[in-house]
Amino acid sequence: MPNLLVMAIVFITLALVFYTIGVFGEKKKGELSLFHTILFWFGFVFDTIGTSVMSKIAEGGFKLNAHGITGLIALLLMAFHAIWATVIIIKKDDKAKKVFHKFSVVVWAIWLIPYVLGMFIGMK
Repeated sequence: MPNLLVMAIVFITLALVFYTIGVFGEKKKGELSLFHTILFWFGFVFDTIGTSVMSKIAEGGFKLNAHGITGLIALLLMAFHAIWATVIIIKKDDKAKKVFHKFSVVVWAIWLIPYVLGMFIGMK
């Protein structure tokens, strides 16, 4: 297995780990915290790095296919999610802290689509 592919897999998997812990930790606690927000940012950063490495492996870079489109949507949603969480924490919006997890689970589920698609594409 080429080194770039191993790096990409490690970064994308780290994104999954951090994002999952953040989303379900927040859901379990029932309230968004600074810790969850930091985990969202780690997930986003690792996903961005992993995606960048994967694009170097892919011939011609970004592809306009199911994996590329869902991956781009997921990355944009993760960025929006982390930014919104940060705004809620900074503003100390207690009401938003308590309902934010509903949006988090949706973003996480959407993020899983390109993750799973990427695994299937990699197995071909």
